[in-house]
Amino acid sequence: MVDSALKGASEMGAETKMYNLYDLTYKGCTSCFSCLKLGGKSHGRCAMRDDLTQVLDDILAADAVIIGSPVYFGNVSSGIQALCERLWYAGLAYDETHQLLYTRRIPVKIIFVTGVPEESSHKTLNESFVGTMSWIIGPTELIEANGVWQFDDYSKYDAAMFDVEERRKRHEEVFPLDLQRAYEMGRRAVDESKGSKKTSFERKASEQ
Repeated sequence: MVDSALKGASEMGAETKMYNLYDLTYKGCTSCFSCLKLGGKSHGRCAMRDDLTQVLDDILAADAVIIGSPVYFGNVSSGIQALCERLWYAGLAYDETHQLLYTRRIPVKIIFVTGVPEESSHKTLNESFVGTMSWIIGPTELIEANGVWQFDDYSKYDAAMFDVEERRKRHEEVFPLDLQRAYEMGRRAVDESKGSKKTSFERKASEQ
């Protein structure tokens, strides 16, 4: 689905780059608070240096961001959780107004895939994730693919709870529509990215 979204963005003329977080070695926020230290060289940026550093730099420099994750036990993958800890905490001041330290609003597109059916969709997770991302990073849109095909051959796995034929039918009939939704999301990301090229300071100046 992320590939489909990137295809849509590319066909709109965007230059795209994809990271597979499973290929990287990093950890979540360690509460070093360097990102909050007034006058510090890492104020407003995660100070940790590992494989995630370039990813965070690229996110903050991008005109739009697409994030994909499976949903495990009602939550995003541990890799996405770690990324968001370091992305979100570094952009938020611990003051009474929760001032944002990032100077740009970046459109974010979220793709979740899950084995649960649509009627069991992760509403609480989706609303919380979109809300936090919209608050700290920029306007966020989420799509979720449900009942996804997980194994090439279900008979080889301890997965007797699934109706394989029903799941196969959904994969053949519904998942192509999910891919199309992702493709269209990628195209929208390019359209919406035009406004993210201005900093908040530039916007204020243009409004005066």
